[in-house]
Amino acid sequence: MNERSRERGYVHIYTGDGKGKTTAALGLTLRAVGAGWRVFWGQFLKEGEFSEIKAMRSFGGQVVVQQYGAGRFIRGRPCEEDIKLARKGFDEIKGIVRGGLYDMVVMDEINVAMHYGLIGFDEMKELLESRPSGVEIILTGRWADETLFKDADVVTEMRCIKHYYERGITARVGVEK
Repeated sequence: MNERSRERGYVHIYTGDGKGKTTAALGLTLRAVGAGWRVFWGQFLKEGEFSEIKAMRSFGGQVVVQQYGAGRFIRGRPCEEDIKLARKGFDEIKGIVRGGLYDMVVMDEINVAMHYGLIGFDEMKELLESRPSGVEIILTGRWADETLFKDADVVTEMRCIKHYYERGITARVGVEK
């Protein structure tokens, strides 16, 4: 951790049914990199070389990316592999947060993992309360549990008003993937 370890880190939650939750976390990551911070990016329920993953890996060791998903879960119930990977990922992230090596820890789609019971809300609450004071935490994904809002310093709900997906336009490289 750099000289900012003396500063207080905050907890951010980005949730809602609108586009922009992961994008908000990416914006914070970009700012953190520009400030010389080290960032750990844990992505739950996803797997693949999306454009943002490629970009973050280009920052070298300043941003470390790890995915904790089989990449197949979209609707319904997560498969056994997704459950196992989410548990493994959360256990790793607990150690990463408590280790204090990173200034910022992003848990992308963790709200979805909690919604489906892969990670317990009490476990997350305990992690947020026990983290070193200088670690900034970012939680993204739909269905954030409101019981975590009081533990957060920033809560933003993205609301979809209009999206071209409704007209059958699928995710585009460089914009959604």
